[in-house]
Amino acid sequence: MRCLLISDIHSNLAAFKAVLDDAKGRYDKVWCLGDIVGYGPSPNECIQLLASLDHLCIAGNHDWAVLGKLDVDDFNPDARHVSLWTRSALTEGNQRYIESLPVALVQAEHFTLAHGSPRHPIWEYILYPAVAQVNFGHFSTRYCLVGHTHSPVIFYAPNETNGICQAQVPSTNGPGPLGNRRLILNPGSVGQPRDGDPRASYGILDLDTLTFEYRRIPYPIADVQGQMEALGFPTRLVNRLSFGW
Repeated sequence: MRCLLISDIHSNLAAFKAVLDDAKGRYDKVWCLGDIVGYGPSPNECIQLLASLDHLCIAGNHDWAVLGKLDVDDFNPDARHVSLWTRSALTEGNQRYIESLPVALVQAEHFTLAHGSPRHPIWEYILYPAVAQVNFGHFSTRYCLVGHTHSPVIFYAPNETNGICQAQVPSTNGPGPLGNRRLILNPGSVGQPRDGDPRASYGILDLDTLTFEYRRIPYPIADVQGQMEALGFPTRLVNRLSFGW
């Protein structure tokens, strides 16, 4: 089975559609690593599109924020503004969908799914090898799939007891083997990349061959920015989509 591996859609319908168009015929099921909503102008549309697919999804911090499970005062002002707007904009049915999302999952024997980290699934950022290294002790499967940072990366567990965790940015040169080494893999963000590349980021995970293909795809950023401006979203939040930060 081939899985479309996505994370951090963030209410960006145009980016989500671009990913689905690019991945058409390449996958059998969608695995979403959380944060369907937040930041973007189309929360209901993104939830409905995801729900229409054969998929599984876990909760992210922005998903929890719109439910009131996290204090939005802990967010930066831009994120807080849109979280409160999203809370008021969500339909009752889409709110129930988000409420149904689990915090973490184990799938296909080898894969732990968590939005932030296996240690703290909702909130912890795995940005550095030192944080990744500690987290290898908090999941028992061979592989862990995370989102949250909006930056694609693969962290490899140390080969030796006192070894150091290694980090690598995934290549877009086609499918590559995951290998037998334990790893933590982040496919990047669909709706708001933060690695300096504004294109939507995602991957195709083949569960039969244990291979991963990392992909980037452009989408009409200006159209999304126009929708955000019309809704009075913060200027900084609108502009950052152009730069991938």
